[in-house]
Amino acid sequence: MNAQMPLLLRWPAQQRFDTFVAGGNGAALALLRAAAQDADAPWVFVAGPSGSGKTHLLLAACAGATAAGRSAQYLSLRGVSGDRAASIRAQGGVDLLALDDIDAIAGDAAAEHALFDLYNRCKVDKSTMLFSAPAAPAQAGIGLPDLVSRLSASAQARLVALDDAQRRDWLRERAVVRGLILDDTVLDWLFAHHARDLSSLAGLLERVDRAALAAQRRVTVPFLRAMLAAGSGAQP
Repeated sequence: MNAQMPLLLRWPAQQRFDTFVAGGNGAALALLRAAAQDADAPWVFVAGPSGSGKTHLLLAACAGATAAGRSAQYLSLRGVSGDRAASIRAQGGVDLLALDDIDAIAGDAAAEHALFDLYNRCKVDKSTMLFSAPAAPAQAGIGLPDLVSRLSASAQARLVALDDAQRRDWLRERAVVRGLILDDTVLDWLFAHHARDLSSLAGLLERVDRAALAAQRRVTVPFLRAMLAAGSGAQP
């Protein structure tokens, strides 16, 4: 992330606290909001299955911290293609540091030790750290006991995925904001033929919006079928 970019523009506009559908995750949302705004709030370890909103919340916390006048960094450890230990050691020096996909370094002794050192450095610097993984620290596959202990000392936020009814409501509401109407027939077809995690649905909605605008057509099942078959989101 480029620290010289304008306020908030470096954080995805769709991943904010007010666009997160809490469902049964209200307590986790409250923990992340507090961590974003308050330097004295507990550090947070977010655990949950794929599609439950871990990355959304970490990026929202970075945006919230920036809005509150705090500096923030985000790093997905799964997205690091090179030396993960070096990437981890390069982090820090900000008010809030969000590290996504902690489980990606499980079994990498150098990376685990680098994260242990970074954790201790951030404590001294009074930075706030946020972490995520599919499972709690003790079940994330981390081999360094002292690191597991440190991560376990954070406030634990366990996410549960939204059910299909909640996902449908979320998608319908997001479509209305864009001026699109998704009726039950359309939603039934989408949920039977497309990935149902929120990230995939958000990407699909972006494509549908562009295609419907270009074609000046309402969204129907034949329209969606043709759009997805074309594979590009261009006018069917």
